[in-house]
Amino acid sequence: MKLKNSQGKTFIKGRTKVWLIIAGISIGIIFLKSGEAVISYTSSDKYCVSCHIHPMADQSWKLSAHFNNRTGNIVHCSECHLPPEGHGYLLAKAKHGLKDAYGFYFKDSAKIDWQAKRMLENAKGFVYEKSCLRCHQNLFPARLSVNGGNAHLFYTTSKEPLTCINCHLNVGHFDKNAIHAHDTSFGVSVTANQALFTEPARVEKFENFSEKIPGTNVAFEMVAIPGGTFKMGSPESEPLRKPDEGPVRKVTVSKFFIAKTEVTWDEYLAFFRATGSQGRTEGQKVIKKNVDAISGATPPWGAPDQGWGKGKRPAITMSWHAAYVYCQWLSKVTGKKYRLPTEAEWEYACRAGSETPYFFEGNPKKFTSTGFLKKFFGPDTTIIASRVVYKVNSPSKTKEPEYVKANPFGLKNMAGNVSEFCSDFYSPDTYKTDTVTFNPKGPSRGQEHVIRGGSFKSDAKDVRSAARDFTKTKAWLVTDPQMPKSIWWYSDAIDVGFRVVCEADSITGR
Repeated sequence: MKLKNSQGKTFIKGRTKVWLIIAGISIGIIFLKSGEAVISYTSSDKYCVSCHIHPMADQSWKLSAHFNNRTGNIVHCSECHLPPEGHGYLLAKAKHGLKDAYGFYFKDSAKIDWQAKRMLENAKGFVYEKSCLRCHQNLFPARLSVNGGNAHLFYTTSKEPLTCINCHLNVGHFDKNAIHAHDTSFGVSVTANQALFTEPARVEKFENFSEKIPGTNVAFEMVAIPGGTFKMGSPESEPLRKPDEGPVRKVTVSKFFIAKTEVTWDEYLAFFRATGSQGRTEGQKVIKKNVDAISGATPPWGAPDQGWGKGKRPAITMSWHAAYVYCQWLSKVTGKKYRLPTEAEWEYACRAGSETPYFFEGNPKKFTSTGFLKKFFGPDTTIIASRVVYKVNSPSKTKEPEYVKANPFGLKNMAGNVSEFCSDFYSPDTYKTDTVTFNPKGPSRGQEHVIRGGSFKSDAKDVRSAARDFTKTKAWLVTDPQMPKSIWWYSDAIDVGFRVVCEADSITGR
């Protein structure tokens, strides 16, 4: 109760003060316990599954090694998708919670590309390295395989920015296409009785033709590209350009044939079946004049097609070396000179007479998805979406050729779908130092090769005709468990392929 002292000031009697303190502590404990209960409930598997309604999330988790294992221990959702307590747990929970709530109440889950959300570059945003290491404190247990030991040794000593999910992306949600084992059945197929081509296409003059691979029923279209002079690279005024795209220079290329589309799985598997080896030691490079002696790829690990399907989709995950050997093999079986395009030939074919950022009209600033406002209002897709497979219209996988319109030369997917190997070594200063203006072939030596065109993962700015990129061999082999690393398959690049060029001079009667 309140009383007044001799000076007229109000004070609280001692016994009453004690009760007020007890009441305050009790209320605090109630709030604290209530808060703990709320935090605990909103971190439970039941609550997580009720909000994360993407297809098969619960089922794939229960099939994974984090649920279905010999010990019977369950790794719960929050143990992977939140950091350990004391490492920003509440802050991360608030961040992810607000984002999840926004998506749950304001987005149509049926329109979200969940496959894209599961890709490594996205998963790094909501799988915490510290959470992995909290459970897996011994990285070299007694039963660890030799390949596993090598991989963990590389993880602990590498200067590269690696995370556990670089190798273990699918241990939390089972994916049958991501099993770490040699796929010895890859390329084996049962086909109906179909007539096989007995000889390659005969080309009498410089015009489009359909190449036939002898001994198979596989054919593909080649487009005749007239020679000419064009402006290679991008001017400084081009929006969102990069420094390695200039300065612009005039380049002349001779006439050549180029494939209408990227090399498809049908085409690449014809090569794999004819030259693949089940037992050859990895790392051997064997290319001889006799076509029967050309050694092709060893069996891949897992499913190189990522489970998206083969057929007319572009072949992916093979290395630059594998693409090079494919061209050697194709040259032998057809009697023509097939190879990878030079960077100049590639850009000339992609531009198809245009001098604008794309082979169609449009401003990269309007097409790009980068920028704060684009997150709310979205990019302009009116023109580009029907001509390019990129991260806005297909952020998680490749598409078949029918999905897009051709460029003025009749070529499809020069921009987007998969990035494409060129024969040139990459250098950021090539355009500044190379003085060759007739059929340039790039630097005489180097570590990595040019890739062009961008892919289904790319932003609109990276599918411009002048945009350049390069292979990243070390980074693309991080999770390959073999020693030595494969020379045939990339373990960490699912959006790179290639198309072939045929030299016009190699065809009799042109």
